[in-house]
Amino acid sequence: MRRQKVLVLYTSNSALDSAVVGWSRYDGTGETRHMAGDAEEPPYRTGLDALKDGWRLFQASQLLPHSRGSEFDVSYLKYEFWFEQLVEVNP
Repeated sequence: MRRQKVLVLYTSNSALDSAVVGWSRYDGTGETRHMAGDAEEPPYRTGLDALKDGWRLFQASQLLPHSRGSEFDVSYLKYEFWFEQLVEVNP
C-alpha cells in the first residue's frame, strides 16, 4: 500500500536552487508528526537538493509581478514549491 508524504519549501526567490527560507512537512504514512517550528534548520538547503534526494516536484508558485507599493511586503512567502514522495507502508 502506498502513502504520500508532502514537502512544501518556500525559497528566497523563484529559482529552484535558491535558499529555503521556510518549510512545511506532511506525512501521510502516519510515521511522523511535524509541527510549525519543530526544527531550526530546513530539511533541504534548496529545492534542487530535495529533487536530488528523490522528492518529486508537482507544483510551483505562479510568478506574478508585485503590485506597485508592495515590493517589500512580507506578509506571506511568495515562492513556494510542493514536493511529494510515495512511500510503501504495511497495512
